[in-house]
Amino acid sequence: MKIAEIVKNRVDGFADGYIFTYDDFDVNIENESALKIALYRLVKSGKITRLSKGRFYKPEQGILGKLKPKEYEIVKDLLKDGNKIIGYITGYSIFNSLNFTTQVPNVIQIGVQFDKKRINRDIYSIRFVRQWNEITKINIPLLQLLDCIRFIKIIPDATIGKSLNRLIVLLGELSDAEKKQIVDLALNYPPSTRALAGALFEQSSNTELSAKLFKTLKSTSWYTYNLSPDLLPNMQKWKIK
Repeated sequence: MKIAEIVKNRVDGFADGYIFTYDDFDVNIENESALKIALYRLVKSGKITRLSKGRFYKPEQGILGKLKPKEYEIVKDLLKDGNKIIGYITGYSIFNSLNFTTQVPNVIQIGVQFDKKRINRDIYSIRFVRQWNEITKINIPLLQLLDCIRFIKIIPDATIGKSLNRLIVLLGELSDAEKKQIVDLALNYPPSTRALAGALFEQSSNTELSAKLFKTLKSTSWYTYNLSPDLLPNMQKWKIK
C-alpha cells in the first residue's frame, strides 16, 4: 500500500478536531518525506488544516463554517510528559468555564512549575503561568480556582464585585476536605492571593481556614484591589484596599 493511501486511511479514522502529528503514523524513517508530502497534499486539498509546524487536524464543520479544535487539543502535548502531568489549562479559559465572563480571547494560559516562553499556534498565543504547587489530576480544579483569585483584576468584561460574589459561591460549593486542601495550596501563592482568599473564607465563616492564611501575612504589607468596603467588609483587617 502506498504511503499516500496509508496516510489518507489513517486521517479518515481521526475524529474531527483531533490534533495529530507525524508520530501518529506508523511510517519508517525512510518514508518520512513521503509522509510529509502526503499531508501537505491533504492540507492543500482542504481535507485537513495545519495548526502549527508538524501539527494538523480535520476541521469540524459548524453552522457558520469550519470550527477550530478545542483548547485541550491545541495544547495537550504541553500538559503531559509521558504519563506525568506537567501543566494545566488556566486563566481566560477558566474565567469563561466558571462563568466569570463570556469572553474568550485567543490566548491560552497554562499553569506550569517552571518558567517558559510563550509560543504561538495558528491564531492562538500560548502563555505559561508559574505554579508553585505540584500539579496533580486531583488538585487542578483547586489550582484553577486559586488562579481566578490571583488574577481577579484581569478577568475580562467583569467587575471585581461580580467576580468576588462568584468566588464566594464557588468556594462555598467545595467540600470540607477541598476547602482544607485549597488553603494548603494557597500557602504557596503570592501574599496578595492569600490575603484575598483568606478574606473570602472569613466572609463565609470559615474562620479556622482563614486564620491559617492570616498568620502568613506581614502586618506592614497592603494589597491593592481597588475595592469598596461594601464589597468586602473585612478588607481592612486583611490589608486590602
